[in-house]
Amino acid sequence: MRSVIVQGLAQISVETVDDPVLPGPDGAIVQVGSAAICGSDLHFYDGDLPFFPVAVGHEVIGTVVEAGPDVRRFRTGDRVLVASVAGCGDCVGCANGDPVTCVHGPKVFGSGELGGGQSELLAVPAADFQLLRIPEGIDDEAALLLTDNLGTGWAGAQRADIPPGGTVVVLGLGAVGQCAVRSALLQGAGQVLAFDPVAGRRAQAAASGAVDVDGPLAEFVLEATGGRGADSVIDAVAVNATLDDAFVSVRPGGTISVIGVHDLDPYPLPALMGVYRSITLRMTTAPVHRTWADLVPLVQHGRFDTTGIFTHTFGLEDAVAAYQAVAARDADCLKARFLVDGS
Repeated sequence: MRSVIVQGLAQISVETVDDPVLPGPDGAIVQVGSAAICGSDLHFYDGDLPFFPVAVGHEVIGTVVEAGPDVRRFRTGDRVLVASVAGCGDCVGCANGDPVTCVHGPKVFGSGELGGGQSELLAVPAADFQLLRIPEGIDDEAALLLTDNLGTGWAGAQRADIPPGGTVVVLGLGAVGQCAVRSALLQGAGQVLAFDPVAGRRAQAAASGAVDVDGPLAEFVLEATGGRGADSVIDAVAVNATLDDAFVSVRPGGTISVIGVHDLDPYPLPALMGVYRSITLRMTTAPVHRTWADLVPLVQHGRFDTTGIFTHTFGLEDAVAAYQAVAARDADCLKARFLVDGS
């Protein structure tokens, strides 16, 4: 089969590799129909996570083509989406729908722990837990977002302690940030202040109901909140600069919810400021499985608008161009997907 491999810093290739085999009697093989490029994939491409070579991709929808004898909920021919993070499916952590708390340790597709989803086939362990049959009324783009980005934005907003009518700042307006903006508004924020250096991305957030932060962040937030600061800050980037911005934007007693992926270098946490101002700091890898109960009906009934997140579509053979487009981080290319099976 073909698989997208990050070979080194900004080095992408499409290689022919062995087809995957069933990862146990409870596993399945999914023929990938479509796979998306996530901002987390760029951390390999950009060298923030310099683990090479690595078969990338953890946002996948496709069709079950083989299921182990212990798989009960799925059969060959089912169209499914695959949760980005995998757990054993049997422990107390997985029972909560959160594989991050799996007793046996979570594993992420496309990180070297499990196969990369930007491939023609993907081996999925604990298929009854990892897979969700694509629900009626959910299109392919929305299904891809439900594998990761939508759940991440939703969980980031949930863990931001947004009070009814409160003010939320969202830092970074890539796909996850856009999902966080929409999630915060659905969860009761009175105003969402959207900050990103790219004006076109701010404009897209504004079209979803956010306020375009078109000036210096700290001054803008203080003016918008009567000098108090934001109740909640969602950091969808998590570089040192945005974490600094989060601490200076949040009000005393407020919450910072980090859903971006930092690099391997330590962040100099302003702990004294955090203690004196009673700041709550949360860092989250989304419990994707648990978010489906909330998000699927919201998407099905048109309450959560998933349009406009995907801007580009490529064939798997065009992986170099796809990564170059997404890595530009401009307003033109917000999020890209591969059509793997040609449909």
